[in-house]
Amino acid sequence: MLVFDHIWLFAALPLPLLMWLLPAWRETMPAVRMPFFAQLVRLSGQTPTAGAVIMRANWLQFVLAPLCWALLVTALAKPVWVDPPIERIEAARDLLLAIDLSQSMEAKDFVDAQGRRLNRLQAVKQVVRGFIDRRKDDRLGLIVFGATAFPQAPLTLDHDSVKALLDELQIGMAGPQTSIGDAIGVGIRMTEKSRAKEKVLILLTDGNDTASKLPPERAADIAKDNGLIIHTIGIGDIRASGEDKVDLGALQKISAATGGHSFRAENLAGLENIYATLDHITPDKVKRQSHRPRRDLFWLPLLACGALVLGYHVLMLLITLARRPWRKPLVLADKATLTAKAAR
Repeated sequence: MLVFDHIWLFAALPLPLLMWLLPAWRETMPAVRMPFFAQLVRLSGQTPTAGAVIMRANWLQFVLAPLCWALLVTALAKPVWVDPPIERIEAARDLLLAIDLSQSMEAKDFVDAQGRRLNRLQAVKQVVRGFIDRRKDDRLGLIVFGATAFPQAPLTLDHDSVKALLDELQIGMAGPQTSIGDAIGVGIRMTEKSRAKEKVLILLTDGNDTASKLPPERAADIAKDNGLIIHTIGIGDIRASGEDKVDLGALQKISAATGGHSFRAENLAGLENIYATLDHITPDKVKRQSHRPRRDLFWLPLLACGALVLGYHVLMLLITLARRPWRKPLVLADKATLTAKAAR
């Protein structure tokens, strides 16, 4: 699309019409009086004209002058070609997935649609992969924890890499125990320098916190201060004892302290519904920035104007050369010779 940054300058187009109201330019030049001017003119064969001469414009000048003026005004108005907008999408939310890899995740208490029994980690992988596929515009990260907690995948928009790292998870690779507080601490460190307006941690565990260096309650308070919302999912057996017993009360306190939600999953369908709910309460959130490339075109009317002026002068030069009488130049004699010729 063609636009003009200074379109108001087109108001200057009629200014040359004021030239008709101004008097013609007059210029005086020094002259030498010659007592034998008449004899000189007669011998030279030329006819003298009046001293004041007003140059008359030819038809080509009448055409080119207003055209060049219009081109100059167009260049001053700064024409710009604006391309269609280019939209850039940036993630406005950082979403972390923290997955428990303690030894109790080996329990095969989940059943898929084909009736096959899956251990807890297999069920979690299956559901989380579908959740990742739906988070097209969020930056995703992956945290694993057991006796220790560490980031498995940094925050990234490369969701294929996150899924590939998810597939590599193995039970016990982070130790046999459960450190929920340390997992929250890793999430805080991963998001503390983030510029995203919203930061979310989805923490899934099947056991009780037994190995954290940072107590879960204290970790939740720090997460709240850093703007990190924590949603918790418990998939363990509440009837179990010791570390294998999931502490739903502690998970509820963690999520409530940060403004999140707490869930309990007893089977694969329930786990899928929980992630569908989380997908609903944390919809895709993006920042859209639009940029329209601009290309200056003021040089085009300037180039056209220069070409017209140059072409006109070349044409006038060729016409002058074609009409010039090619003869010997007049050699003026001295005064005595001219007087003798006049006496004859």
